[in-house]
Amino acid sequence: MARMGDEIVGALKTVYDPEIPADLYELGLIYKVIIDDDRLVNIDMTLTSPNCPSAAELPGQVKNAVAGVSGVRDAKVTIVWNPPWDPSRMSDEARTELNMW
Repeated sequence: MARMGDEIVGALKTVYDPEIPADLYELGLIYKVIIDDDRLVNIDMTLTSPNCPSAAELPGQVKNAVAGVSGVRDAKVTIVWNPPWDPSRMSDEARTELNMW
């Protein structure tokens, strides 16, 4: 399971916001990843804004990336708005990439 968790994070890091040159994981848009006993992965994520123009595409991209990980039976992505996203959720890697220090 630990290996699968690492590979899921790696898969999440392949999905980028098309308007921001950083991946969704490092941006802090992925709030929760739960792997159940049947290897179904449940992901809670948010967007930078409720008006995000990529709102229709990003959850599907996250689902496809995670479902492609070896051992994952399927993935379910839920968009959540609480807590609201803000730049403090970004990793140091994303801050460096975006020059936001």
